[in-house]
Amino acid sequence: MKEFDYSLDYKAIDFRQHPELYCIGRGEQGVLLVEPYKSEILPYWKFKTPEIARHSADQIYSLFLTYKAEGDFVGMDMARKFLQMGYTRSRRYANHKSGRKYQPGSKTVLPIEEDPIKAESAKIFYQKWQFAKADADYIKLAARHRQQYEQSPEKHASHRS
Repeated sequence: MKEFDYSLDYKAIDFRQHPELYCIGRGEQGVLLVEPYKSEILPYWKFKTPEIARHSADQIYSLFLTYKAEGDFVGMDMARKFLQMGYTRSRRYANHKSGRKYQPGSKTVLPIEEDPIKAESAKIFYQKWQFAKADADYIKLAARHRQQYEQSPEKHASHRS
């Protein structure tokens, strides 16, 4: 798996116009960098309560389906990343009320204090994330994207910062 390329000039690239520059990476890498998708999806990303999380996950999954209908793999992957991030952040707040996993200034993990409301929000995002990542078209397009754009050692150097 090719690592996400943080050396690109993300402020200057429209990834809808240049999907060849997009790297899937691991997990949620680049979720807050890749435009115009970040700006299209981020306003819907909320998880404070299960009701808010349900609306948010539904909206983001709807964007996933819109991107799918448009044949826009980068959009699909970014929506999948936001659903995944909804799960991981909700889960972090479910485990740690402050949202911090570690004791400030150290690598000591804080004790888990289960918050059932955030845990429910996490379940909602988890379910939509699983639908997105198991989508047959998503799987096929991800494999095609990796084969077409992520096999070569270098992408277009003109977009590096």
